[in-house]
Amino acid sequence: MSKKTLKRIAAALERMSPAPLLSPDFEAADAFIWETEPDNLRPVKRVNGVAIELLVGINRSRDTLLANTTQFANGSAANNALLWGARGMGKSSLVKAVHACIPGLKLVEIQREDIPTIGRLMNHLRGREERFLLFCDDLSFDHDDSHYKSLKAILDGGIEGRPSNVIFYATSNRRHLMPRDMIDNERQQGINPSEAVEEKVSLSDRFGLWLGFHPCTQDEFLQMIEGYCGQFGISMPADELRAEAIEWQQTRGGRSGRVAWQFVTDLAGRHGVSVAL
Repeated sequence: MSKKTLKRIAAALERMSPAPLLSPDFEAADAFIWETEPDNLRPVKRVNGVAIELLVGINRSRDTLLANTTQFANGSAANNALLWGARGMGKSSLVKAVHACIPGLKLVEIQREDIPTIGRLMNHLRGREERFLLFCDDLSFDHDDSHYKSLKAILDGGIEGRPSNVIFYATSNRRHLMPRDMIDNERQQGINPSEAVEEKVSLSDRFGLWLGFHPCTQDEFLQMIEGYCGQFGISMPADELRAEAIEWQQTRGGRSGRVAWQFVTDLAGRHGVSVAL
């Protein structure tokens, strides 16, 4: 057998049985990114986030998520949370802002494509003294995507279940995490359509807390911009700021927290102001 063939076999065996994760230094940072091949928790020294007081128009969601996370951090009962709804309205920003409000809580980000490895990650965190907020941004599943089954088993199933020191938050533009046409197709073509649909939508039911995010009003949009300008020391006449902000949102075809931030970034650049968060 050639050396080349042996190397291919060795590589295949490593993929099937990855090297064990070295014990992470959880004192190195408050946030980590879960990486695979090999398994690794990479520390993030500085989380890219927005201060919670700058998140406007989502007061109810903010207060609810902060209370739920505080309960968890204090060792009390708390729910996994799904933040769903309009794009750019601060879903992921809220998760990171809430984490920043709670000293000692560890944030671990997992990518959607790594969901099948979530069981291994949970096993690495299980039994530790630290408490972990596991976060998946922009979670959704496409046609013929079976990754959701791995997540269902971890959230609310299996013998071990979710470790008591881990909570799971996800953001998504979809309330049920599946494309509507996928659910409709199951309803039309399945031998037992109702059972097939229940299988697809039941993933969302694993989240005890659903928080909806909706498009902001013009007043909320302007309030976001005023908050950012105050935070970064950008000064200009109120009527001029309002006119430019409205023109900006009209060119973008909509209003959201993301559009407000993009306007402030452009405005800061023109005024020579740094907006590093």
